[in-house]
Amino acid sequence: MTQYASPILTSLLDTDAYKLHMQQAVFHRYPAIDVAAEFRCRGDELLGEYADEIRAQVALMGQLALTDAEYQYLSGLPFFRQDYLNWLRNFRYDPQQVTIDNRDGKLQIRIAGPWREVIMWEVPLLAVISEVVHRHRSPQVTPAMAIAQLRSKLTQFRQITQDIDISRFRLMDFGTRRRFSQPVQQAIVSTLQQEFPYLVGTSNYDLAHQLGLAPVGTQAHEWFQAHQQISPVLANSQRAALQAWLDEYPDRLGIALTDCITMDAFLRDFGPQFAERYQGLRHDSGDPFEWGEKAIAHYQKLGIDPMSKTLVFSDNLDLEKALALYRRFDRRINLVFGIGTRLTCDIPGVKPLNIVIKLVECKGKPVAKLSDSPGKTICQDQAFVKALRKAFDLPLVKKAS
Repeated sequence: MTQYASPILTSLLDTDAYKLHMQQAVFHRYPAIDVAAEFRCRGDELLGEYADEIRAQVALMGQLALTDAEYQYLSGLPFFRQDYLNWLRNFRYDPQQVTIDNRDGKLQIRIAGPWREVIMWEVPLLAVISEVVHRHRSPQVTPAMAIAQLRSKLTQFRQITQDIDISRFRLMDFGTRRRFSQPVQQAIVSTLQQEFPYLVGTSNYDLAHQLGLAPVGTQAHEWFQAHQQISPVLANSQRAALQAWLDEYPDRLGIALTDCITMDAFLRDFGPQFAERYQGLRHDSGDPFEWGEKAIAHYQKLGIDPMSKTLVFSDNLDLEKALALYRRFDRRINLVFGIGTRLTCDIPGVKPLNIVIKLVECKGKPVAKLSDSPGKTICQDQAFVKALRKAFDLPLVKKAS
């Protein structure tokens, strides 16, 4: 372990933009609410052997702090208010909030504490886990190998787009959580910035700062999950989450995530006022073509021109899949493609980890994600899943995993 005793993370901003955007909203609206989140390895891989090394990295994260240059950078962006930035300047990760165990070879992680602090752990901790594992499994891999693979894909992309107008194609890097390593992500995003004119931003605040790219991201599933216990009426929780976000960001960061409780349930709550005020929607589970058709039909039904809105596709994308979606929906609605693992952990011989950290409790009570992809459903409290399905008029069939 001493070989890797130096910190993997060297910047507090080495995280996804939506974490800071959500953290500010929680800081202003829900400062006293406690939550718990847990790690899941969807691939059932035995990662418990890395528990000690991950724990050592978590301890090192306690030293991270916003630098003066980073503070000035955030102060110059239109998203943040001064009271939050002054608080963030003093924020430190508290490693005592994180419990890490090797249980029969399986990696068990639980994070508990105030939501405004716990919210920061997910993305960098997943990046740490991914990098620790890949260091051991593929020590021979270099950023140059990742760049060579990327250039091969970009060449193929150029070849298969010769016959279509690709000028409206827009790509965002969403690759922090399951990257091979920080140097690989930096190399990939830098190469895209220089060689792929369709890159419009990155979800990683540190890279956005370093490379002069637009930071991109709004809210995650946990925003909607927490409101399941914040809202007095469960059936109103999604609308409460949508409204609270608009209260914090009335005219910015207006892309809504649709699949916390399935797309159909989301659209029932996404009435004319929300549809008008939000700038668009993000897809993260289920069939993306079917989802896109539903989104466009919903806008049309409400008398809203789809070309005034944007769809962000971000579920398990690669360039080829993004291009297929572009062919289907271009000129019908504005499009952006957020590609993560298939950019920052796509190296021959390397198997990316299918890992997540998700909210499991808010205010000491269960919360759930009822995804459009059954394998992504998260909640161990079957009674709450049943109540949630009933509240949102969903069939009581699929057992949560």
